[in-house]
Amino acid sequence: MKKGKKADSGTTAKPWSGRFREETAAEVEQFTESVSLDHRLYRQDIRGSIAHASMLARRKIIPPRDSLRIQEALREIEAEIRSGEFCFSTSLEDVHMNIESRLIEKVGAIGGKLHTARSRNDQVALDMRLYLREAVDDTRDLLLHLLGVVQQRAAASVEVILPGFTHLQKAQPVRLAHHLLAYFEMFGRDEERFRELRRRVNVMPLGAGALAGVGYPIDPDCVAGLLGFSRSASNSMDAVSDRDFLIEFCFAASLVLMHLSRWAEELILWASPAFGFVDLPDAYCTGSSMMPQKKNPDVLELIRGKAGGVFGDLQSLLVLMKGLPLTYNRDMQEDKRPLFHTVDTLKACLTVFSQLLASAVFQAERMRSETEQGFLNATDLADILVRRGLPFREAHRVVGEAVAYCLDRGKRLEDLQDREWRTLCPGVEPGVKKLLRTERVVEARASPGGTARAEVRKRLALAAEELENRKRALRRDRRNASPPDF
Repeated sequence: MKKGKKADSGTTAKPWSGRFREETAAEVEQFTESVSLDHRLYRQDIRGSIAHASMLARRKIIPPRDSLRIQEALREIEAEIRSGEFCFSTSLEDVHMNIESRLIEKVGAIGGKLHTARSRNDQVALDMRLYLREAVDDTRDLLLHLLGVVQQRAAASVEVILPGFTHLQKAQPVRLAHHLLAYFEMFGRDEERFRELRRRVNVMPLGAGALAGVGYPIDPDCVAGLLGFSRSASNSMDAVSDRDFLIEFCFAASLVLMHLSRWAEELILWASPAFGFVDLPDAYCTGSSMMPQKKNPDVLELIRGKAGGVFGDLQSLLVLMKGLPLTYNRDMQEDKRPLFHTVDTLKACLTVFSQLLASAVFQAERMRSETEQGFLNATDLADILVRRGLPFREAHRVVGEAVAYCLDRGKRLEDLQDREWRTLCPGVEPGVKKLLRTERVVEARASPGGTARAEVRKRLALAAEELENRKRALRRDRRNASPPDF
């Protein structure tokens, strides 16, 4: 929370004080305050209040001159907060009451008209939706940047071949570009999830009041238009009690962190001497306080660790909401800590991972040399036998016996002599060895979505096109969220 020059906070009377004969205990004020967290919603709160004031004047609920004065003062308050001059007070509970108190101080009783036809229940719902819509678009932007890095690294790695793994055991050779494009698919689904979530976030709840609507001739669609929402809420009770959009954001974020954690783990393994597939940039590693030779992948390990915190945020929100009857309950004040933590962690991890990936150095020769050991061409030999008329299960057995024979003698399939070929694989000419070369094995995987060169280049071209379409969609959504007449 910003600390600046002490500003006169105006009256500290609670908005509900008329009902009570005793002042709130100091311990209760500290226990119930949320401004230490929700002060970061000040821009959204002020923007929503300006739109609300504009609508009140258009509907002749308050005089236009009062509306204009309120809007002018709200913009002045925003400037005070940005400059650090504004001092938030915990005695005023939350960001909404802090701003309203300052407004009344600046314009007098006129400021009290702003809360006409709204409740803090629908006000906070609006602020959270405005905040989360921006967070969704920021996340999409970061995901698109990561997708761009992946696409560029893949395009430069088409000719690099490395072992593909199952069960962390060498399986078959693949192109590095193909391997990287698997992550393009993962993070592409992530961006798609946030894009779809945005539609459910982009619903304007103001006008729901405390829970039942308001007794004024308001125009929610006017406010929705001013704030760039696609529609207004259809049910006032759901509008103030819905937090699905927060939970869905944390779920989508959890999947991103899960994907980042998987890739971080893989890069940690690849950077180890046992693999030697990648050299991580010094700027994104740290050393040991004791061992001078160490270069530790701490950034990747922290991403792997921070994923667990985001998973916990999702669980926290689910538990928070699971027992709440309609409509608003004060428990819901606790939704902000896990949400803000998720947003901040997600942005930080995506930013630093993209930077690391862009400057990591893949060790092509080491990758290639590892494809020559481990019988990565065994499946191709079985396929050759199948094409000669052998049932696959029989071919699988024959090649398995050939592999066992080679293991006993420290040989590769390609090293077998002609007589050994005739004994181990009857009916297969020794010259078939040329079909077991790594390049031929990789090119044989020409099925759609496979690792053959043509298929990889086709996917790269489509990925570049998809990326541009996704960027255009984000630019359009951001324009719609900031109408030029507001």
